[in-house]
Amino acid sequence: MQLIFEKSKQGHGSALIPECDVPEIQLPQNLRRTTPLNMPELSELELSRHYTKLMKRTFGVNSGFYPLGSCTMKYNPRINEDMANLNGFKDIHPLQPIETVQGCLAALHETEQALCLITGMDTMTFQPAAGAHGELTGVLLIKAYHEEREDYKRTKIIVPDTAHGTNPASATMAGYTVVNIPSNAKGCVDIDKLREAVGEDTAGLMLTNPNTLGLFEPDILEITRIVHDAGGLNYYDGANLNAIMGITRPGDMGFDVMHINLHKTFSTPHGGGGPGSGPVGCKYFLADYLPRNQVIKLNDEYSFFCPPVTIGCVKAFYGNFLVIIRALTYIKTLGPDGIKQVAENAVLNANYLRHRLSEYYDVAYPGICMHEFVLSLQNLKDKYGVSALDVAKALLDNGIHPPTMYFPLIVHEALMLEPTETESKDAMDEAVAVFVKIYEQITTDPESLHRMPLTTPVRRLDEVGAARNPRLRFCC
Repeated sequence: MQLIFEKSKQGHGSALIPECDVPEIQLPQNLRRTTPLNMPELSELELSRHYTKLMKRTFGVNSGFYPLGSCTMKYNPRINEDMANLNGFKDIHPLQPIETVQGCLAALHETEQALCLITGMDTMTFQPAAGAHGELTGVLLIKAYHEEREDYKRTKIIVPDTAHGTNPASATMAGYTVVNIPSNAKGCVDIDKLREAVGEDTAGLMLTNPNTLGLFEPDILEITRIVHDAGGLNYYDGANLNAIMGITRPGDMGFDVMHINLHKTFSTPHGGGGPGSGPVGCKYFLADYLPRNQVIKLNDEYSFFCPPVTIGCVKAFYGNFLVIIRALTYIKTLGPDGIKQVAENAVLNANYLRHRLSEYYDVAYPGICMHEFVLSLQNLKDKYGVSALDVAKALLDNGIHPPTMYFPLIVHEALMLEPTETESKDAMDEAVAVFVKIYEQITTDPESLHRMPLTTPVRRLDEVGAARNPRLRFCC
């Protein structure tokens, strides 16, 4: 398929711009381009066909089964899009007079209250643009807390090996040294190792719960108590909130600050770089450090205020507003009982799929899981030479998006599956049939899997070559 620049032909166009009805203002000469803007030239029909072809090549939740572990690729109800498309939400400008956007501020305030109720936090900022951005913001709150107390000796953040991969990066970006804690034989935090790791230099703990193995930490209260007793704070990675919301709350587990992947748990179409939103909630004692532009309600009017010792802005203005509108719509549509049912069904679906696949594939940590589970294909690779990557490519030929591969790192040849609550039993049975078909192919004709995928627009790529000699720019 040609790139849009390759399809471009001089003189083609589709712009019908009306005559200017206001005085024209010319930019100063020093601000003007010295070379023409290199834009593709296509007719409206050519443009429509180009993006229609791209759309047909894109795989989404509305295309087929999408069990991407740790990413919660659930179906997103159309009502969310309808609400985000209302003129009073989509046509606003962040510099409008505050009295003209009272409804938008009310939506921000109501969403904050709802999410605080769900998470057990006391207040929240919507500025962070994504989950990892929220992690960095949360760790900066922890850092500001210790520094205002002149407790500069706290230079380390503890991160279990079952945490999300962005946790160590976020802690490092905030200037901390990362201390890795190994898992025990059951795939959970090794309490003895945690006790050995904490001390006067512990700034905090970053924990994903349920962890990336899909397991709920049974000693969660003991974990957070150990860190608190050492003078550290507890950070909750909320990427797996889909498994517990409406049932238990991070704030009740002893966590002081957390982020939410709003675009995942609370239903916004995402992938390919956006749109995202990673609001950060915290307990009251951290509220004074939150970023600027917090919404406050006084005498039935909404306004912004700046916390007294704020860490500053982490993004322009107020965050990805329309993602917040979708989340509020989702929450109000489901209500408290529906929110709980989401978590219950997510866990039910994951355990059903885990049980069915365990007849053919090795589950890394057998037993009841939460919203996701991890398969290990190490034995199949040793016996037949078929890797997790090979199985992922075979799934593409069968209309299924591959699970997360080779993560978490503590599981060899890992495939991490999260079916989410929006998949029906029929859909999962169809997926199981595909996995069984691939398993039978592994045991009878393993060499054939090395050639897959066979039916996708692009066949198997030279991933090593692409990593070593990347071509990141198209020149025309």
